Amino acid sequence: MNKGPVLIDLEDEAQAPNPTEVPPVPDVTTDIAPEGRAMRTMATLASRRPSRLARLFWGLLLTLLGAVVSIAAWNFVTGLIAQNPVLGYAVTGLVAAFALVCFVLVLRELAAFSRLSRMDRLHRRAETALTTSDLSEARGVLRDLNRLYAGREDVRWGQDRVRALEQDQLDASGLLGLAETEILKPLDLAASREIEAAARQVATVTAIVPLAFADVIAALTANLRMIRRIAEVYGGRSGTLGSWRLARAVMTHLVATGAVAIGDDMIGSIAGGGVLSKLSRRFGEGIVNGALTARVGVAAMEVCRPIPFATVKRPSVTRLVQRALTGLFSKT
Repeated sequence: MNKGPVLIDLEDEAQAPNPTEVPPVPDVTTDIAPEGRAMRTMATLASRRPSRLARLFWGLLLTLLGAVVSIAAWNFVTGLIAQNPVLGYAVTGLVAAFALVCFVLVLRELAAFSRLSRMDRLHRRAETALTTSDLSEARGVLRDLNRLYAGREDVRWGQDRVRALEQDQLDASGLLGLAETEILKPLDLAASREIEAAARQVATVTAIVPLAFADVIAALTANLRMIRRIAEVYGGRSGTLGSWRLARAVMTHLVATGAVAIGDDMIGSIAGGGVLSKLSRRFGEGIVNGALTARVGVAAMEVCRPIPFATVKRPSVTRLVQRALTGLFSKT
């Protein structure tokens, strides 16, 4: 039995395949345009509202677990006091301290919700004053705005300027425009820096880390932190639950208006994204995710700002991403 190679003679050598005539293998990684998968997944997860049955299930489950833990802790403490009074009272003190900390955390969350509600009311009143050209309502908004930012050094100079010039304003748009220019513009710059930092972080993680869902987790974390910091800049400091509520409001608005979807102009307007996506699929995806993060940040500014953008121009997503990517390679 012959174990050597088998040779097959072709009848017509002209029909033999020529390697030079074979078409090249298409590069599927460069033919697919970046789509911002991480940011779109994050926005969908953050904006998804649980059903009423799911909320009822989790509410009953948490209540039941709280009752079971409370009864178990009570029985444990009372039994320990009966066996060893000194140790039992020491554990009782620890349980009381833990309950006090939980109570303080609950108060902080309630205060955070109260601050966010206050910002929402002030924003709606400012919109009403601008729509109806109500000067008295605009003066009331300005008083509440000064009360909100009382004691803040970063806006004190602007508040003094507004007090000196507010009597010269004869309409609501002029008065609120003066407040925007003198009081809120420094806060807008601080919020823009937070957006640039978040966009830079999301773009870097997406471009460098190849792990599955790592970009989604990084995008979710960075966006939640960015939204919380933007709220703090404008005076709406929020807690854990308040930050999640604010993030859901921002994401729901973006999903409803279609702002999270990638348009044909997005890649081309952000630092030549079409060329970059052909050079590196991951790098192009990072730029898109960074651009969408900047878009989320601008939406968070609109939600958290006590006065809507009217006189002051809303920040440009393109400029924010360009500055964020410039900072990525900055020596500082």
